Amino acid sequence: MKFLDQAKIYVASGKGGKGCVSFRREKYIEYGGPNGGNGGKGGDVIFMTDPNLNTLIDFRYQQHFKAKKGKDGKGKNQTGADGQDLIIRVPPGTEIYDEDKKVLLVDLITKDQKTILAYGGKGGLGNSHFKSSTNQAPRKFTNGEELEEKCLWLSLKLFADVGIIGKPNAGKSTLLSKISGAQPKIADYPFTTIHPVLGVIKKFDQEIVIADIPGLIEGAHEGKGLGDQFLAHIERCKVLLHIIDCSEKNFIDNYNIIRNEITKYGKDLVEKKELIAFSKSDLIPEDNKKLSQIIEKKIGKRPYIFSNISNDGIEDLVTALFEQCLNNNDK
Repeated sequence: MKFLDQAKIYVASGKGGKGCVSFRREKYIEYGGPNGGNGGKGGDVIFMTDPNLNTLIDFRYQQHFKAKKGKDGKGKNQTGADGQDLIIRVPPGTEIYDEDKKVLLVDLITKDQKTILAYGGKGGLGNSHFKSSTNQAPRKFTNGEELEEKCLWLSLKLFADVGIIGKPNAGKSTLLSKISGAQPKIADYPFTTIHPVLGVIKKFDQEIVIADIPGLIEGAHEGKGLGDQFLAHIERCKVLLHIIDCSEKNFIDNYNIIRNEITKYGKDLVEKKELIAFSKSDLIPEDNKKLSQIIEKKIGKRPYIFSNISNDGIEDLVTALFEQCLNNNDK
């Protein structure tokens, strides 16, 4: 399934049905009064979360959504049928903005959460509504209210337990493919991953969701590289898994660059629990224990060392991820 996290759509509610002008015409009733019914209400446009969705790709192929109009009133005081509501299903984590993309209208985060963003027009009044002691045969009626239409921006921020961050070609996608059923694109060039990829891993009769976002570079918080749009996907993650290629000479600088980008991006990302993992340990001469001591001395945190080739250290890293996520669930 292709991934899309931004979409602009047009929505319109249903117009109200118009009222009816009608008079009672029955045998032996010489002066039948007015009996025109009211129009039906137009349909609303309702957004509803669907936990089975995790992308906005459907909105690439359909951008216009219109609810049904209300039916016109009829004689014999028959009110027109209400227009059918239009339900638009979106993934949990979808933010809906106005056309200028400046005002957040609603943040849909819970299962089956609903919100109405375009209300159907009220039905018009039939002539029976205007009957009075001085006007026994009114021919007055009203049209239904006009529809409500607007352009909206949908923005998806993924829900995941773990968000994988790091520079391009650090081994993030390869790790995800090894520990989950995800099949991200893997190649030996930067920015192989160009959209977030979700994977699920199971352990201890539990499962956690991991999101692999495209590699970050210096200036990512300003939109450089693949931009800050992907940093938004880790805002809702419980734990960050920061992967660094330890075969590079300046791997400590690379770690500090990514931490600096997260700090500048804001949104409290820098406050999230972070696990640090150094990949490609098979490419350096030091053993993992010695390398771990060197890194911990330089950055002040105990890292996890692993290799996607030999699989060394991967099991310990997965166990640590589960422990952190389960601890967060208990809080």
